[in-house]
Amino acid sequence: MATASATLSSLSSLSLHTTANSRISLSKPRNTFFTKPSLHHSFSSHPTKTTTTTFTVKSSDIDTTFFDNFNPNDETDTVFNPPERPEDFVAPPSFDEGPMETEEEIATAYEELYGPAYSGVSYLGNDIYVMDSKVQKKTGFGSKTKREKVKDGFEERVVQVRRVTKVVKGGKQLHFRAVVVVGDKQGQVGVGVGKAKEVVGAVQKSAVNARRNIVSVPMTKYLTFPHRSEGDYGAAKVMLRPASPGTGVIAGGAVRIVLELAGVENALGKQLGSNNALNNARATVVAVQKMRQFRDVARERGIPMEELWK
Repeated sequence: MATASATLSSLSSLSLHTTANSRISLSKPRNTFFTKPSLHHSFSSHPTKTTTTTFTVKSSDIDTTFFDNFNPNDETDTVFNPPERPEDFVAPPSFDEGPMETEEEIATAYEELYGPAYSGVSYLGNDIYVMDSKVQKKTGFGSKTKREKVKDGFEERVVQVRRVTKVVKGGKQLHFRAVVVVGDKQGQVGVGVGKAKEVVGAVQKSAVNARRNIVSVPMTKYLTFPHRSEGDYGAAKVMLRPASPGTGVIAGGAVRIVLELAGVENALGKQLGSNNALNNARATVVAVQKMRQFRDVARERGIPMEELWK
């Protein structure tokens, strides 16, 4: 009995008063219809009384006169009567009745919406979507993304693959840098570079970059250069000379790869500066861009081609 009385006394001593200075009390709300009692904090030192208000709603307080004249089985109450058309109303033409749009109109509409890049021609005049539009992605369950080899007439040749590191706050990040040359052996060649965490990804990126930087190589009917030229890029300097038929490509390093993929069969090349493969490949492209055909020079000067050799 003593234990039970002690328990009852301890339970009766429980209250909602957390501290002496902050007490929670229920006060009577102002609105007397469908309003929940609000909680108010009292910070006075004197205790306050707690009052509870009970609300009751009668069925006679709800307005149901709207359903007195409504019959759900009557179809006249549920029929929708659309408004009448005006006298001068003309129905719009059907979507299929108009003339078919041409490819030029569709391309112009795409350019207006998304910009000139969607037409396939960049601001530099190179087709930057040649590779991306022809690469097919194949994914399978539990396998990584696979890419098919591009079939656009360009051959790829890897010039150099190097491992590069980047020092960051947490340590070093390891990547691979690949230099790739692409060409169709018909006067089109490009040099690209790309970096990735894997060698395959770096080669793919550099191939895309090379296709975005394709240049035309002027050649004669003997598949050689029309005249001498020199080009430099950074510390690398390249000298190019035409050669007679049957000579072949006498060059080394990145210069030989660029000339072979461009379709040049008789030429002389020499690296005069740095041995950096990327700079020598780009110096070869610079030297090629300085060359011009004899007919172009004669047309600019307004004289026949025979006058150039006098």
